[in-house]
Amino acid sequence: MPWSTLPDLAAVRPRLDAVTAAVIGALREQVPAYARPLEGAFGDGVRQGVGVALSRFLDLPGTDQPALAPSERDVYVALGRGELRQGRELETLLAAYRVGARVAFREFAAAAGDLPADVLIVLAESVFAYIDELSAASAQGYAREQSLLAGESGRRRSALFVMLLNPPVDVEAAQAAAHRAGWAPPAELVAVVVPPEHADGLATALGDAALVGEHESFVVALVAPGPLRALKGRRACVGPARPWAGVAASVRLAQLAAGVLEPGDAPVRVDEHRAALLPYGLPDLAAELADARLAPLDALAPGVRERLAETLLSWLRHRGSRAEIAGELHVHTQTVGYRLGQLREILGDALEDPEARYELEVALRWRASHSTPSTGQSAL
Repeated sequence: MPWSTLPDLAAVRPRLDAVTAAVIGALREQVPAYARPLEGAFGDGVRQGVGVALSRFLDLPGTDQPALAPSERDVYVALGRGELRQGRELETLLAAYRVGARVAFREFAAAAGDLPADVLIVLAESVFAYIDELSAASAQGYAREQSLLAGESGRRRSALFVMLLNPPVDVEAAQAAAHRAGWAPPAELVAVVVPPEHADGLATALGDAALVGEHESFVVALVAPGPLRALKGRRACVGPARPWAGVAASVRLAQLAAGVLEPGDAPVRVDEHRAALLPYGLPDLAAELADARLAPLDALAPGVRERLAETLLSWLRHRGSRAEIAGELHVHTQTVGYRLGQLREILGDALEDPEARYELEVALRWRASHSTPSTGQSAL
């Protein structure tokens, strides 16, 4: 090991944070993929990778230890696997290692003081031998992840599929991965979940526009909203449309529907069964139900919308008793009748459908609990 003859670099440790900052700054300047805010999992990974590398290197001078102990090696194997999952080529990470090695050598040499030329040579050899070991570990991780996916096109599509189903999604990285996979993401996607025993030929039937893979105990397809004739007879559940980078939420809802409802020959669509799924407490369902059911009221002027909404909720609570509605709202029964006439024109048959009435009441109660109560009443 070249570092076995390297003198102790204890003088560098007090400046380790500054060296780490210098390396990260150089990465952001010289490696395009790193020239963005160090936020979320991406930022955590960069900081951990640089910090572990520099700290470990300072343990090596004067020893015959391998470059990486098993725990440190796992970090760089995982970084290699992460590059594939984020849709980046391995060369991006290796380029970052090379930049980091140059900056680390310069900073170590400066922090250690006036080192003789022969020691500087050993330091350079040690730094670059060390970086070779990090690169080899990450290459192994990248190859290991790659070997799990078959075929170049399939590998890229599968990597993108995994990325989209593991939020939070790095949109920039996902867009790059989609481009490399030759897949043009639509503005929105829906998730289709199918039991494995009914999924034979699903990918072929849906075509190249779909991303198909396994997730938990289902086969999942990510497709653009629209008619899905290929799902007939597959006991499929279809989640709601979501922005393509947020489709994991659609997957979660479709899987919930598959466990709660009983899909048959025709696919079950979450959009048509929100009320049945509300007791299971997933976020956004009540808001989506409110937006869907109350859309006709939302198109009205705010004052009219508020008056009709409170009248509708009172009508639902009091099972149509005009006297009780009038008493609760402090208006005349004729005013109640006028407003109910407006509601029938706006909502149509929904007021005669028990399931629709239930959904309207849930929607109105949710809206009431998530908005500031108004003060005062109007006669009309």
